[in-house]
Amino acid sequence: MSAKNTISSLVLAGAVSTALTTLAIAGPLTKAEADAAIAAKKEKCFGVALKGQNDCAAGPGTTCQGTSTADFQGNAWKFVQGGTCANIELPGGKHGSLKPV
Repeated sequence: MSAKNTISSLVLAGAVSTALTTLAIAGPLTKAEADAAIAAKKEKCFGVALKGQNDCAAGPGTTCQGTSTADFQGNAWKFVQGGTCANIELPGGKHGSLKPV
């Protein structure tokens, strides 16, 4: 195998590995994960997640975790420390919300 083929193979393997990891992470939260977050006194905070970094509820046509299509999407939530959601400042003078925005 030439050096060029070896490098191409490594790049392809890395890309496939990254894609598979992304798919595994993008699944919905398990009941155990959600229960653990609630037990840790975390709350669902809408509108604070960056694109693709929500914990769930990203609107129609999405599967859940990691599927928000825009930063600070109002119908996507992220777990945050309990009691802090409404204090999270967002661009445009907005704040996090305990309900979909």
